[in-house]
Amino acid sequence: MNDYSIRIVGFELSGCDRKQLDLQGFNLIPADSKGSAWLTLVGLQDCAPEQVGRRMADAAGSLKVALVDPDAGEVASAALSCGAQDYLLAPLDLEQLHRLIRRLITIETSREDLVAEAPASRQLLMLAHRAASTEASVLLSGESGTGKEQLARYIHRHSSRADRPFVAVNCAAIPESMLESVLFGHAKGAFTGAVADKAGKFELANGGTLLLDEIGEMPMMLQAKLLRVLQEREVERLGCHKPITLDIRIIAASNKDLRKEATEGNFREDLFYRLDVLPLNLPPLRERREDILPLAEHLLERHNHLAGDDSCYFSESARAALLAHDWPGNVRELDNCVQRALVMRRGTALQALELGLPNQVPVTASATSGQGLRASKQQAEFQYIIDTLKRFNGHRSRSAETLGMTTRALRYKMAQMRESGIDVDAIIKSAECAA
Repeated sequence: MNDYSIRIVGFELSGCDRKQLDLQGFNLIPADSKGSAWLTLVGLQDCAPEQVGRRMADAAGSLKVALVDPDAGEVASAALSCGAQDYLLAPLDLEQLHRLIRRLITIETSREDLVAEAPASRQLLMLAHRAASTEASVLLSGESGTGKEQLARYIHRHSSRADRPFVAVNCAAIPESMLESVLFGHAKGAFTGAVADKAGKFELANGGTLLLDEIGEMPMMLQAKLLRVLQEREVERLGCHKPITLDIRIIAASNKDLRKEATEGNFREDLFYRLDVLPLNLPPLRERREDILPLAEHLLERHNHLAGDDSCYFSESARAALLAHDWPGNVRELDNCVQRALVMRRGTALQALELGLPNQVPVTASATSGQGLRASKQQAEFQYIIDTLKRFNGHRSRSAETLGMTTRALRYKMAQMRESGIDVDAIIKSAECAA
């Protein structure tokens, strides 16, 4: 979080506090500076409630936090009514400030479908925020499904172009014969089927941000034209020689190593250096395991909300399975997995088996395929019953209803579990005590 800039308005930090914030990498912006700041701290210690509106309005910045005296409840309330995100009590405590910043980042990233619990993810988010404050081209690299488009949107939304268009085009998804027309547009009659003038993606994104996703798949001929457009800052539609001036921010993305591709002659080296001004690499999900469960919970919450049902949650077995998987498809695979579990669920507690992950339950080599399959199914069923009993604090009738069986059938299953060596009674007693 230490690349987020802070403007101080209406009060002075002590020399010690300034030094501590500087050592931690915070960028302190003077109150009279025209530069943009992520967070503005507005001092209201000497302010009456009726003066708060003017003081808050005069402080530049979209994200503001007030600093108020401990006994100034009316001032704090007025600040919140006038647009403050939160307030802190004077004198400023740096640990209190750090906690607030962490919470604001969590709120901010949850809106963007981004989760940053792992150190690598936090560092990436810091760099993305810094990139957003510039006009430089950004090159996003990472495996498929790591969230490159989401990060591009994050950069756009935190840039000075946030109120302008964000246009994304997947270069790999468009036939080579059509890609030039899609990017640059065409005039009526430029080719067979061009029955009307049509603006390209560059024109549609003018004033805003254009994401060129999977740019490594772009044909060499088009790479040359793209380079010329980036150098001249203007584009011509196919079949038209009237240039259109561009004011645009380019973000490119690829799941290939474009530096290697350029060295091997598969990508134009001059175009690579034009795009690679601010390189950001998105690590695969298996290398940021601290993000897996928070991201899964975030995706579950989103899909629950879309379905109008907020009752579903991950059982302990499902959480363990999520952590054990390597996620070769990254965030995209995780999102699919969450949606699949919601479709296949038999109750509100999502089970490991319902996630549909490969190689979830190991089968010993000595077991035949039929025996192994039966054992796997029984193991998953027993775990599902245990999780449900725990959830309802050992209450059998409620558990049976959720499981979709009669109480008598549940008692029979519990007897089977005892015969398998599972101490069901101890589990129920533990659940009842926890209640």
